[in-house]
Amino acid sequence: MHSPKDLLKSIQASPGGLSVAAILAQHPGLARRTAQRWLNELVAEGRIRALGAGRARRYIAALISLAPTATGEDAFPRYIPLSADSWDVLAYVDQPLAARKPVGYQRDFLDAYQPNRTWYLPEPLRRQLRKMGDTGQLMLPAGTYGRAVLNRLLIDLSWASSRLEGNTYTRLDTRELIEHGRAARGKATIETQMILNHKAAIELLVDNADTVGFNRFTLLNLHSALSENLLPNPADEGRLRQHGVEIGKSVYRPLAVPAQIEEMLDLLLDKANRIKDPFEQSFFMMVQLPYLQPFADVNKRTSRLAANLPLIRANLCPLTFLDVPEQAYSRAGLGVYELTRIELLRDLYIWAYERSTQEYLAIKQDLAEPDPLRLAWREVIKQSVREVVRQPEQAPLDVIAECLSQHELGADRDNVEALVIEELRRLHEGVLARYGLRPSELSEWQSRQRSA
Repeated sequence: MHSPKDLLKSIQASPGGLSVAAILAQHPGLARRTAQRWLNELVAEGRIRALGAGRARRYIAALISLAPTATGEDAFPRYIPLSADSWDVLAYVDQPLAARKPVGYQRDFLDAYQPNRTWYLPEPLRRQLRKMGDTGQLMLPAGTYGRAVLNRLLIDLSWASSRLEGNTYTRLDTRELIEHGRAARGKATIETQMILNHKAAIELLVDNADTVGFNRFTLLNLHSALSENLLPNPADEGRLRQHGVEIGKSVYRPLAVPAQIEEMLDLLLDKANRIKDPFEQSFFMMVQLPYLQPFADVNKRTSRLAANLPLIRANLCPLTFLDVPEQAYSRAGLGVYELTRIELLRDLYIWAYERSTQEYLAIKQDLAEPDPLRLAWREVIKQSVREVVRQPEQAPLDVIAECLSQHELGADRDNVEALVIEELRRLHEGVLARYGLRPSELSEWQSRQRSA
């Protein structure tokens, strides 16, 4: 004879939990309907918890769910509010590796998502995020707000995203490197490279906010910028993965066949492009891109910057990941990898975005309104600055005149010339990527100007 207590003992003896099929296998002769009824009763009594849905559902002892194994500094921070579903995810991923079931890439996870019909972020959450991230510039051209806060964004996002990868640069170190080109003493070269790569990738997004989209070209070049000089094989920079990979501290095994990786990436990008809401689009990339692991490495960094693209385009506050603890971020990722569950990552995303907006809206009143002239002729200004620096032997005013003569500036001509001169006067190493210039070109031009 079987009883609910027998089922409870079996579940308690299995740290990784049991599916209904596994329970029936351990209790021959027990009817599925009876087992399901007893399981529902045990759940209602709070003695076990259900994880997952459909065939993937398994049952674990409530003690495991309510008391995650991680303690001390490695524990998930209690100050980040979590839903009951997120606690279930956390309970599972906090178990030892041996207690978690090895799992591969689940194509159904992406196939089931229907843009603008499926929602990872329900409407109340999207409305809350829009309210938090409103900069008052939503009707201006794409990227206007991003350009206005670019210097601050370069420091914050480069530092915070790198810190999630174990980078030990401080925020002040990062500022010195980005603004003045001074690498921090005592830091590994790889850490300096990582910060500079973030800077280049962020500039790529902001400078091209009105033209870039979720396509292979954008994604591959974003990865190339972030991975430059960091991968064992330089040929993997900006190239889709050609071999299998493993995820540290996880039982998840991503796809290994290059043709399948390409197929799923194309499907992922197609769905991302069709999502209309910028926050849903942002979060979708944070979920699906690392899950696919399309690159040999630097997948999470790529997803964090890709998640900012819709926000930058819509002139919303960026998601900088300031103060996001690594132990929280890694567990949220494990929930997606091993359970295809997004709840823990979603709760972290909302908390992280609120932290970001608190920082950026606090400086909103200090931002000058974008100069409409600088905005209208920004490409002409960039081209003129670039040509002046690249022709150090020529008189700057002559080069400027030649560049401006190629455009119909009308009554704006003198004012645009003044803006070019202003840009040249304050040109420094921290803004060179904006003009497509190298530090060596700036040094040579400045040397010529001093000796003229």
